[in-house]
Amino acid sequence: MEANTVIQAVYEQVLARNPGEAEFQQAVKEVLDCLGPVLKKHPEYVEAKILDRIVEPERQIMFRVPWQDDKGNIHVNRGFRFEFNSALGPYKGGLRFHPTVSASILKFLGFEQVFKNALTTLPMGGGKGGSDFDPKGKSDNEVMRFCQSFMTELFRHIGPDTDVPAGDIGVGGREIGFMFGQYKRLRNEFTGVLTGKALNWGGSLIRPEATGYGCVYFAEEMLKTRGQSFEGKVCTVSGSGNVAQYTIEKLNQLGAKAVSLSDSNGTIYDPDGINTEKLAFILNLKNVKRGRIKEYSDKFGVEYLEGKRPWGIKCDCAFPSATQNEIDVEDAKTLLKNGCTLVAEGANMPSTPEAINQYITNKVLYGPAKAANAGGVATSGLEMSQNSARLSWTREEVDERLHNIMIAIHNQSYEAAEEYGQPGNLAMGANIAGFVKVADSMLDQGLV
Repeated sequence: MEANTVIQAVYEQVLARNPGEAEFQQAVKEVLDCLGPVLKKHPEYVEAKILDRIVEPERQIMFRVPWQDDKGNIHVNRGFRFEFNSALGPYKGGLRFHPTVSASILKFLGFEQVFKNALTTLPMGGGKGGSDFDPKGKSDNEVMRFCQSFMTELFRHIGPDTDVPAGDIGVGGREIGFMFGQYKRLRNEFTGVLTGKALNWGGSLIRPEATGYGCVYFAEEMLKTRGQSFEGKVCTVSGSGNVAQYTIEKLNQLGAKAVSLSDSNGTIYDPDGINTEKLAFILNLKNVKRGRIKEYSDKFGVEYLEGKRPWGIKCDCAFPSATQNEIDVEDAKTLLKNGCTLVAEGANMPSTPEAINQYITNKVLYGPAKAANAGGVATSGLEMSQNSARLSWTREEVDERLHNIMIAIHNQSYEAAEEYGQPGNLAMGANIAGFVKVADSMLDQGLV
């Protein structure tokens, strides 16, 4: 059977089995569209129905999460865990607490995670989970009661050699701590079952910084292919959470100038650059006060673009670090028109397919999320290693390992793109390199 016929049949099956799940359908299509040359070269993947198997989670868990607020009122949220693929190791992927969480969102993230984790060179499968619970505006005690209820069900499905969740949007050190405490209480064991832990009880140095640092390290490798560096580059960054914060910190260290940050209400534009002092204000604003980004413009007297994203600001490099589909085709055209030559994705699937087509057609250096933002899960994998060995590495050791992993991810993606006739197309290269590694492992392990 023709490779394209096989791909189309699998995609139609995904549409039929997952109706209304637009994000998941988009993520699957993005990968499948890259695999025609791979199936021609490896007919054994078609015979073993690897595509049919890889688009189905190995296990899907959905459960209710009842909890009580400070006034004694009872609320019920939904909890999820999608354990997508364990061919390379224990399921690994974050937990997201946000009102927009749905099966579609988590399946897309879990599917992406499979290939992202494969690229890290570490032994990790892919999964994702979370809840439609919103931690914003809740007291610490309310968040604790929710996390304890959530883990009271989740604990039976996870473990250090089975499934090792981490944080994601809405799940930071506070939430990880409450969930870990409940897991320990229920299982009577202290194991590395969650990553993103506090340093004094098993966490890893560099973990909060890892996704942002890793994204910049990956972008640095892309620039090197054109004989360039970050020195003097003007960069726009969206979002204002961990990824955006530490993307800016690393850009500053490498001589670039970051001029924007955003949240769901709007964007700040600081043409002088968000330097170390201003970044410290952001870290306190977002991580301690949990305030809105507009406070930055009030404090430093810079422009605030209410209700807008940063993609209209002139820049050399763009780092979408907020959420999925935040750059559409018109945003992409605006970036190109304003001279942007590099897009590195710190968020998961932040560019629409039409936007990605604009990057590739116009030879923009494009770092797709599953490669460029893999630094977070890579450092979670390093945290797992430290937990297993009951030891702790220095900040410099972890940073060096992270840097080397991001270089390796870029090299794998670049070489796969070359091998399959798409030189420079890192989106295709990353999808192919991740897929081939998982597919070969599935073949080795038989029909599972």
